[in-house]
Amino acid sequence: MKEKIEELIQKVETSEKISGENKPLILEKIKEWKSEDNAIADITVRFENWWMEMEPIFAELGWI
Repeated sequence: MKEKIEELIQKVETSEKISGENKPLILEKIKEWKSEDNAIADITVRFENWWMEMEPIFAELGWI
């Protein structure tokens, strides 16, 4: 799992879709999670919650 977190860090660092001001904040949080035992579970829950909020918007736009 640590390899996947490292891969995620690399993707965030090289992403052109994430603003320069948000990258350090995202990377800081990922690095915090990396040091915690429940990091993957926490990330999964946060992304699931985000998706539940965004899915209706994407559906309305016809993107899903």
